[in-house]
Order: sequence, then structure tokens, then C-alpha cells
Amino acid sequence: MTRDRFSLWLATGLGVGWAPRAPGTMGSLAALALWWPAGSWGPGPYALVLAVALIVGVPVTGRAAELLGRHDPPMVVWDEVAGMGVALCAVPHRILWFALAFGLFRLFDIVKPFPIARLEALPAGYGIMLDDVAAGAYAALLIQGGLWMTHGMT
Repeated sequence: MTRDRFSLWLATGLGVGWAPRAPGTMGSLAALALWWPAGSWGPGPYALVLAVALIVGVPVTGRAAELLGRHDPPMVVWDEVAGMGVALCAVPHRILWFALAFGLFRLFDIVKPFPIARLEALPAGYGIMLDDVAAGAYAALLIQGGLWMTHGMT
């Protein structure tokens, strides 16, 4: 497989991004298949997998965008995969919490509260990846804040 074909394959979430409707949502759902097992490995291995997803994501999504001739093509969903990894990094390993993180991540990824829209304007793979990383961070922080407020105040 050539480097360009590999970039497209990975950037489209192993092809999930070619879904005819809601490719970002499909990519986020597919990401659960990666992050669910990783969530049971413990914080160290999870952080390592997440770091690889983020580091590899910048050049891969940037190259895919270049090949597709668009700044942030909808079929490029590796940013959703990595963003979901960020959203899920600090939530309890339970289906309910994963579902909540998924919903909040999609909300923040679509609505793009400050400064997410500005991050999206960064060049190449940085803009593609960092807006979703920020959406994931917002989701994780909101869940952690809720957990702290309900369970941390004894």
C-alpha cells in the first residue's frame, strides 16, 4: 500500500468516513470499537495509544486533505477517532459514560464553542485534528466536573 493510500485509508477511519450520511458521527461511533477495549488497559497504555493516534493523525489527515483537495473533508474522520479518545480518557469504563461522552463530543464538535472554531482554522492536519481534540477535552472536562460535583463532594 502506498503512503498516500495508507493516509487516505487511516484518515477515513479505515473507510468508515466514506459513509454517505453523517461520516463524522459514523467515525465517532467506530472509534468506540477502538477506545472500549483500550479503556480497560489502564491509564498508561491508554495514554500511549491516544498519543500515537494524535501524533500520527496530524500528518495523515493533512495529507488526506491535500489529496482530496479540501481543507477538512467530511470523509476524513481520524480526527473524530482521536477526539473520542480524548473525550473517553477520564470517564468510567461503563457503557452509560461512553454514551454520554459520545453525545457531548458530537455536540461540541458540531457547535464548536470558543475556541474550537479558531483551532479549526489552523493549517493542514493541525486544524483538522485540534478542533476535535478540544471538543473531546470539553466533553471529558464536563463529565469529570459532573462526577466531582456528584461524587466528590462528601
